[in-house]
Amino acid sequence: MAMPATHRRWTRDQVLALIDESRAWPRYELIDGELLVTPAPGDPHQLAVGELHLLIAPYIEAEGLGLTFLSPSDVELVEGSITQPDVYVMPAGPAAEEKGLGWMTSEKLLLAVEVISPSSGRTDRVTKRDFYLEHGVAEYWVVDLDARVVERWTPARETPHVERETLIWKPIAAGRPLVIELPVLFHRVRERSEWARKARERQ
Repeated sequence: MAMPATHRRWTRDQVLALIDESRAWPRYELIDGELLVTPAPGDPHQLAVGELHLLIAPYIEAEGLGLTFLSPSDVELVEGSITQPDVYVMPAGPAAEEKGLGWMTSEKLLLAVEVISPSSGRTDRVTKRDFYLEHGVAEYWVVDLDARVVERWTPARETPHVERETLIWKPIAAGRPLVIELPVLFHRVRERSEWARKARERQ
C-alpha cells in the first residue's frame, strides 16, 4: 500500500534522509512534494516483479536498448522527485556516451512498471501514472494480479489499453517485439505464491 505520509510538503533532501540503503522497505517516494510510503509487499507482488524482470531484461539486452532495473532503485525524472518503479528500463543513448557514462541518466525511461495491490490502486493508476507520463516515460504498465490484466498507458492515450492474453511491446528502436503470454505469467505467479505460502506454514 502506497499512501501520503502527511499533508506537509516534503523536500528531496528530507526524503533522502529517510531512505536507509541497507533496507529495501519501506519504500519512500516523492512526487510534487508528496511523500509516498510503501510497506513491504507480499509474495505475489515480489514474485510478479521477479517474473517480469526475467522476461524484460534479456529482451532489452539482446536488442541493445538499455538496462532493466528493479526496485529499490531511485529514479529522478525531474528535479526534486524520487520514484522507485517496481521494474523500469533506462535507455542507452549517445547523450550518456558523450558524458562517459555509457547509459543515459534517468531523464527519460522506455518503460515503468508497477504491480498493484487493491490498496495501492489509486496511487499507481492516478498519481504515478500522471507523473510518469508527464515526465518522459514512453510507456507505463499497471499490473493487476487480481484481475489478471495489464493496463498499458502511453502519453498519447487518455485511456489504457487493457491486455488480458498476449502483451506485445516493441519500442521504437527495437528490431523485434517482446511477447508476453499473460495467462502463463499469472499462472506462474500464483503457482509460486502457493508454494511460498505452504513453505512458510511448514516453518
